[in-house]
Amino acid sequence: MPKLKTHKGAAKRFRTTASGKVKRGHSHARHILTKKTSKRKRLLDIDTLVAVADEERIKAMLPYGRS
Repeated sequence: MPKLKTHKGAAKRFRTTASGKVKRGHSHARHILTKKTSKRKRLLDIDTLVAVADEERIKAMLPYGRS
C-alpha cells in the first residue's frame, strides 16, 4: 500500500495529545492587539482541544500524527 501524504496546512495548525485528542491554537492573536484586553490576549495564548465533530477529519489529514 502506498504511503499516505500529510496535509501540510493541517500539520502546521494541529497537534495530537498522548491520549489521541487534537489540540489547536486560537485565532486573532497575531496583530491589532492594542484594542484587546490583557485577559483576552492571555486567554488566546492557551491551546484548546478541537471539537469532537471535527476531530475525525483532522486525524485523516494527519495520518502519522504530529508530535
